Amino acid sequence: MLIERTEGGERLNLNSPTTLPKASAFLWNQCMMIHMNCRGYAVAQFMQPEPAKYAYAPNLEAKTFMQPEQPYYAHHPGRFFYLKDEATQSLFSAPYEPVRAELDHFTFSAGKKDIQWFLKKDGISIQLTLTLPLDQPIEIWEAKVTNESGELRKLSLYPYFPVGYMSWMNQSGWYDEEMRAVICQAITPYQKLADYPKIKTLKDFTYFMADRSPDAWEVNQAHFEGEGGLHAPTGITQPQLSKGDARYETPAGVMQYRMNLNAGDSETYRFLFGPAFDEKEIYSIKQQYFDDAQGLIQAEEKIQSYLKAGAGCLRIKTPDPELDNLVNHWLPRQIYYHGETNRLSTDPQTRNYLQDNMGMSYIQPKITRNAFLTALSQQEISGAMPDGILIQEEAELKYINQIPHTDHCVWLPICLKAYLDETDDYALLEVEIAFADSTEKKTVAQHMDMALKWLVENRDERGLSYINQGDWCDPMNMVGPKGIGVSGWLSMATSYALQIWLEITNAYQETPFQEDFRKHIEDLKQAINKHLWDGKWYARGITDDHVVFGIQEDEEGKIFLNPQSWAFLCGCATKAQQQVIQSAVAEHLETPYGVQMLAPAFTRMREDVGRVTQKHPGSAENGSVYNHAAAFYVYGLYQMGAKDKAFDVLRKMIPGPDADDLIQRGQLPVFIPNYYRGAYQQFPRTAGRSSQLFNTGTVHWMYRALIDGLFGLQGGREGLGIHPNLPTQWQQVSVTRIFRGATFHCHMERHEGLSALEVYLDEKLLEAPVISDFESGKSYEVRIRIPASH
Repeated sequence: MLIERTEGGERLNLNSPTTLPKASAFLWNQCMMIHMNCRGYAVAQFMQPEPAKYAYAPNLEAKTFMQPEQPYYAHHPGRFFYLKDEATQSLFSAPYEPVRAELDHFTFSAGKKDIQWFLKKDGISIQLTLTLPLDQPIEIWEAKVTNESGELRKLSLYPYFPVGYMSWMNQSGWYDEEMRAVICQAITPYQKLADYPKIKTLKDFTYFMADRSPDAWEVNQAHFEGEGGLHAPTGITQPQLSKGDARYETPAGVMQYRMNLNAGDSETYRFLFGPAFDEKEIYSIKQQYFDDAQGLIQAEEKIQSYLKAGAGCLRIKTPDPELDNLVNHWLPRQIYYHGETNRLSTDPQTRNYLQDNMGMSYIQPKITRNAFLTALSQQEISGAMPDGILIQEEAELKYINQIPHTDHCVWLPICLKAYLDETDDYALLEVEIAFADSTEKKTVAQHMDMALKWLVENRDERGLSYINQGDWCDPMNMVGPKGIGVSGWLSMATSYALQIWLEITNAYQETPFQEDFRKHIEDLKQAINKHLWDGKWYARGITDDHVVFGIQEDEEGKIFLNPQSWAFLCGCATKAQQQVIQSAVAEHLETPYGVQMLAPAFTRMREDVGRVTQKHPGSAENGSVYNHAAAFYVYGLYQMGAKDKAFDVLRKMIPGPDADDLIQRGQLPVFIPNYYRGAYQQFPRTAGRSSQLFNTGTVHWMYRALIDGLFGLQGGREGLGIHPNLPTQWQQVSVTRIFRGATFHCHMERHEGLSALEVYLDEKLLEAPVISDFESGKSYEVRIRIPASH
């Protein structure tokens, strides 16, 4: 079996290092993350407070987080363990790289708090375990070597942790016997004198520390590798490593442990790998984790408790066990990562920050509440929201956040609605906060009014929303830089945001702008249908040169998914238009791997649309199965009652379960990636390939679609509403829903001859499908009888 679930779904195992060579899992804590490839390659980053690395590529790379479809190469940063038989000189490496020897057994095991490997070759097994502590940028590794051959074996274990090209200014490395550590030191390059005060505070040391002294070591990567290369390093072919250092040379952490293992015997070694400010800090880490017998035990207890707090509010049992496993174990974990770490950024994009914290409404709503207050405190007195939210005192808007986008205000009411549905915390609307450019304080409700007023005022003479250099689609940067181009999607999203805000205020209290907002909703509906409907679907926008694009006449980028999804959400499409749109999406955008963001994918630059057209066809925003956009489509389909199609699109976001699908996507179903390759009609060979990127707003919308849509267990002012939308082929499901501190054990089942939905709370039939009378801390049994025809 290629993959299998173990420990009740708590772990997912891959049993081949070559069938899915880019399969991966990730771990994180409050200040770092590590993305581990099944073969041993790693991308790790920590905050100080800006993102930084402690294991480097062998060239001067740009400061980027992770790349889609991350390429791996011989000297890519990794974590490796060589095992040599001293008698035969045979060699293999764990997890698989760099030797790539054929193994007798291989298991890559993704867990919630750790990542493990189980390998066996020629009667020797090795088990590797990677964990992180709660609040320090430290990798904790354990390697257990066991002799299963039935005879005495003389072995050498060589943990090899490449540090890489640290700095062109200054880099070195040496072994410290007292600390049992390879210590590597560098100076971050800088040119501007004004940068020095920041540079001198950085953690420019990298250490590789062991819990026991090695027999030998090597710190010079070139000397270790020698003429044999990483497949057969010269250092390993010698009886003992040369105990070298690195002086303005590329360093590496390499140690050698000799062992004589009788049949059945084991040896266990532990290592720490991470950044530090100086040797004093490294020594304190040794004291904390290796000198204190309880150090590693306490670290494991703390991270386990931390991760348990992100368990989510749903547990499901359906006819689809793979969906159950993702929802019960992995999806809330991915949501928690986003909301807890803000994607390891000090200036997350406003749209990302709000949507990531929307997801936290279902995990830890207090975090969501604070996030709204933080975001609104950075709103301008004009009502405009910034392109990024600064969450560190000295943070600055960087990269994409220096490019003006026009969509950030729409996410305020849309994301707030999820929080209010879940918590009923309408008192939040009365909290007074100031602005980024004014000390004047207004309530959250007034801030929201001002954001929506800014949106409706930033429209052209047709009544459509300006796009500037981008909306939700970051690289759509050439549609409106002259201040003329408009976004069809944003016009719809503005209408939807206004409607959501009216829902909120109707349930709370009226605001002075309600009548104006109702008029703007109608005006937007008319403008959208007059200027953007092309007969089969809605256009994506109109350029600075007044060219409508995303229409039937276009050779490339003929149809975009987002305007169709949000036409459903904002209600601008009639019933007849909805059916026509669904047919068009099915014809042009649906693939075996999900719904593409646009089609056909652009194959050449279109200078009135922007750099989205320069991306490789089928990658990222240029026609991939961009799951964030697909999740909007799912939510829109559920809102209009197309439950079977909604489930079909949602289900395709999950790799597998059949082997062919897993192999084509190349990813384990332990997270939802930001995209799968698209351009299915143009380049079918690569279609479906996972980006392997786990940073994505998809997961929050997917969870919301499951709660509000599929299972229909959505909160509101009245309590827990019950309006399930099970796919036609499902006869029954069980769902445990945690809501406002109460636990509801729901059993949903179809029944013949039933004309309307029936809901029983502890065997009492409710007059309406909403549970209002419940107490926090209590559990309830809910029986939901669904008409067979529903």
